Amino acid sequence: MKRMLQIFIQAMAILFVSVVHAQVRTVSGTVTAKEDGQPLSGVTVLIKGTSQGGNTDENGQFTITVPEDARELEFRYIGYLSQTVAISTTGMLNVALEADANELSEVVVVGYTAKQVSELSSSVSVVSGEKLRDVTSNDVSSMLQGKAPGVIVSSPSGDPNAPPSVTIRGSSSITAGSEPLYVVDGIIGGTANPNDIESMTVLKDAAATGLYGSRAGNGVIIITTKSGKAGKTQVNVNATTGFNNASMGNFQVMNSQQLYDYHKTFFTPQDFATQRPASLLETNTNWHDLAFRTGMTQNYLVSVSGGSERTQVYVSGNFYDEEGTVRHSGNRTYNLRANVTQSLSNKLKLTVRLDGSYRNTETEASGNYGAIIGSTRNLPWDNPFNPDGSIKMGTEEGWLGRERDNFLHGWQFNFDKGRRMATTGDVKLDYTIVEGLTFSTNNRVSISNHRDQLYYDVRAKAGIGLGQLTESSAFSRGLITSNRLLYNKSFGVHNVSAIAVYEAEKNYMEENSVLGQGFVPGLHVMGAASQIQSQGADNGNAFENAFSKGLVQVDYNYDNRYYIVGSYINEASSRFGANNRSGNFYTIGGSWILSNEAFMSDQLLFNLLKLRASYGETGNAEIENYQTLGLYSFSAQYAGNSASIPSQLANDDLTWEKAKTTNFGLDVSLFNRISLNVDLYQKTSAALLLNVQLPYTSGFTSIIRNVGSVRNRGLEINLNTQNFTGEFKWETNFNISFNKNRVLRLDQDRDIVADDGFSPPKIIRIGEDMNSFYMRKWAGVDPANGDPLWEKITTNENGQQVISTTNVLSDATPQIVGTYSPKFTGGMNNTFSYKAVTLSAFFNFVSGNSVYNGSRQSYDSDGAYETVNTMVLADGWSRWEKEGDVATHPKSVFGGNKNSNRVSSRYLEDGSYLRLRNVRLSYELPADFLKRIKVANARVFVSGDNLLTFTDFSGMDPEVNLDVDGGESSNRYPISKKVLFGINIGL
Repeated sequence: MKRMLQIFIQAMAILFVSVVHAQVRTVSGTVTAKEDGQPLSGVTVLIKGTSQGGNTDENGQFTITVPEDARELEFRYIGYLSQTVAISTTGMLNVALEADANELSEVVVVGYTAKQVSELSSSVSVVSGEKLRDVTSNDVSSMLQGKAPGVIVSSPSGDPNAPPSVTIRGSSSITAGSEPLYVVDGIIGGTANPNDIESMTVLKDAAATGLYGSRAGNGVIIITTKSGKAGKTQVNVNATTGFNNASMGNFQVMNSQQLYDYHKTFFTPQDFATQRPASLLETNTNWHDLAFRTGMTQNYLVSVSGGSERTQVYVSGNFYDEEGTVRHSGNRTYNLRANVTQSLSNKLKLTVRLDGSYRNTETEASGNYGAIIGSTRNLPWDNPFNPDGSIKMGTEEGWLGRERDNFLHGWQFNFDKGRRMATTGDVKLDYTIVEGLTFSTNNRVSISNHRDQLYYDVRAKAGIGLGQLTESSAFSRGLITSNRLLYNKSFGVHNVSAIAVYEAEKNYMEENSVLGQGFVPGLHVMGAASQIQSQGADNGNAFENAFSKGLVQVDYNYDNRYYIVGSYINEASSRFGANNRSGNFYTIGGSWILSNEAFMSDQLLFNLLKLRASYGETGNAEIENYQTLGLYSFSAQYAGNSASIPSQLANDDLTWEKAKTTNFGLDVSLFNRISLNVDLYQKTSAALLLNVQLPYTSGFTSIIRNVGSVRNRGLEINLNTQNFTGEFKWETNFNISFNKNRVLRLDQDRDIVADDGFSPPKIIRIGEDMNSFYMRKWAGVDPANGDPLWEKITTNENGQQVISTTNVLSDATPQIVGTYSPKFTGGMNNTFSYKAVTLSAFFNFVSGNSVYNGSRQSYDSDGAYETVNTMVLADGWSRWEKEGDVATHPKSVFGGNKNSNRVSSRYLEDGSYLRLRNVRLSYELPADFLKRIKVANARVFVSGDNLLTFTDFSGMDPEVNLDVDGGESSNRYPISKKVLFGINIGL
């Protein structure tokens, strides 16, 4: 009986297994990208008509169990066209998905990970390296101008050595810095040559900047450099050369005859005959032509990339040489980069990146006021040359110009040169612990140093007496390690990823300078100085700072329709007080792709329709080191001995400045040809790192405390359209952003007024824009007598304000007269192509900001400075000459007309402009011809930068550096108009 029972049980088991095997089976395979054959991880594999299935692993492989009667599998992946494939009888499938060019399909680096753009719940802007490099420059930030909504890039000058300023979504700090955080190849800091950049990603809202939240209050710019790909080795050679000329905008000073006629208006006939004899007209020196030149720009790149499945290499070398339009200025830079990735095993991968640069800089060093000021202030009646052709110094008898300086003379002997070297080395290890769980360690060391020499020869005016040599040097070192644990797992339609990070950073910098005097003419070696004025500790400093951070972020999406991401960050910094060294930050964001819903499956209008929202806190630590410590200065003496005095009050409670950001976004793609991104945001910065004034009885002037609040609200729009898609193609990229800034809170609600007596005064007041001008308001010209007029505000007996005018500057009432914050900024690029010819034109624009034209105080002074040249009146301007004249300019009076040229809103102008930033025409050489000469591809082009600027601003250029210049445009290095020719060759 027992034996029969065993046989029955075994038979039933065999039958059950047979039935089960008859009902289900296993299907395996690999999913790759059709365009390059690379495996795709995270692809959703579903049994057609059901929600059952799985996902591909990091190698693009999948294995799922399907019912015996299942006939088809559906493959879905964001950025790729969905594909339905019949199940083969062998149970093995190899599927190649085709990219959907009309989706937001590109993979971008955000935080410490990379995602499809369609997966983002945050506000980001991506600029490809190709679109970045239409402008020829050696500065990455300047190439970003006008290409990302909400990003304002402004340059202080056209000097090739002057970096621009970058502001994202408005300034949100008063004392602390407003520059964004830069991240290169996933690690904070670092450098990159523009030619080596694959893409730039601008992170703007809290959900995007979350993992950098502790230092992301001003936004984050992530730079990803190029890497090699498996396959045939590719060699690319790019060569560009061309010419630069200074752009003087609408600014023009008078020639000899114009100045002579102008001086007639404020000299008496008797004085004019003696002071301005007709013989002056025999000289008409064009100081601009003497100071400026047609410079040459050269940019050459050679890169090699390629590799195997286990090893990928990218190596490049770059030479960039730009002669400044001001003579004796320019920079020459050499760059070398090597990026190598090696798979050491199936689980371990090593990436090594090395970047090095060497740069020579030169700045014109005529001395005193320099060539830029001299080219406009010097009078055309002064001849820079003696009869024998030698160069005058400017101090000779008969020289009429106020500065009594000839920059040509100083150029013979003086120089201002520098050299800068920077090296960064990255080592990254990625280890796959188990499927879906990876550990990576990212480590970088950065070393840089520079040395500058400024020499004034004893034979030059600036060095008269002893001559002078100043040598300064600086060294910096940065060490950072970032260790990350990444988890990525899919459970059918549920997709989860998480990252945990521990990061530590330490930076060190030292600087020293030496001033020597007493040099034999032409001998500029410090050892030859007869006097050393300052050396060592007197002009030497050393600084250190450290950061440490721990964070975690979790991403979840359901069926590629619903997304949520959250992060928590704790970071500590040596810059803050002992009681509040660390800060806690958090972010949360979510998105809903409506176009992936079933109820949208039959509509033909939307290719993508997505809603986004995010909220979180980010921080700012951009203050100088040691601001929390009680410091002493040892510059004093007592009884002939060194002594110390208190120089800074301690503040152990100082901590992070924090910004709370809310963002709502909409992403739309229509008809496979139109894509639109809209973001509405509010960013409120609180606990500002504010320099607070102290009472004199404290013994200190000020201290940095966490006081105050500033709010920015704005709207950003980014629109891309494919207008024509046939043989003739036309694509338009347009972006525009609006931002409104308000001060919400200050220390004891007191105004902060900045007025040094030279720059235009500003005020920071609750309820107003933090970038407000505060000065006396210009009221025009009195038609009766040509006097200048300003507004005067008084209060009558009823408490009402009464506005009148006065011709006495000191009686006028200081008031807010404008702001240098733009109302909106943006850019537009149009690209046209027909067969082998491509034409692109890129414009950027700024509108609604006021710019103080400081140059006019000297060049439009109504006779106050008769020994300085005068600007030609702009179109629409007029000068008062007789009673009844309605003029824009007061009567010219020798010595000035009642302080008419002092600081007031008279010189405040509209800073709006539209600039043709770049236009480029290129031609692809025929493939048949290239095949004969064994070249893979080749393109020739001609390009122009800054060719046209449309503006009413009367100065050289309305573009100003908002953070550095404070909305003022004065005697500046003019921007360059460039015309360049180039060729790109692929071997």
